[in-house]
Amino acid sequence: MKFRTLIFAALFFCGIFANAQFTMHKMVHAGYVYQNGSFGTLGATLLFLENDDVVYRGNAAVMLGAANGKFAAMPKVQGDILINFERGVDFYHAYYFLAGAEATTKYFAPKIGATLAGIIDVTGGYAFPIAKLNGQQMKGLNISVALNVPIVLLNEYLK
Repeated sequence: MKFRTLIFAALFFCGIFANAQFTMHKMVHAGYVYQNGSFGTLGATLLFLENDDVVYRGNAAVMLGAANGKFAAMPKVQGDILINFERGVDFYHAYYFLAGAEATTKYFAPKIGATLAGIIDVTGGYAFPIAKLNGQQMKGLNISVALNVPIVLLNEYLK
């Protein structure tokens, strides 16, 4: 019991003295993934940035497609770090290098790629299997293209 109290107190006081001020942007995610078959993805993305040269992004989505000729759906979570080496330049350095990983109930895939302003992504990686999907092992080359549309932009467009 004392150990739990000590852990809680440590986390509480670390939170009080933390100075990081991240800006968060909510986005709608849609894309295509090739992983031993074609899958469409649809989900939500949170983009966190403190300055304009390093951006953190988290994503939760569902992958819909076919494996072994049968319909398949998989939940997917993804985390990315977007890096740009130019500081103090706003939209003219809209390209970022991307490193991240995605995990489903069937595979885990580290990946690298590029993104244009955090909105259009092209990534590639290698998937390591966890379980089979409709009898098909999900391993090997992983290629994806995604579009992340900010919800603020959708609100303005739909008015």
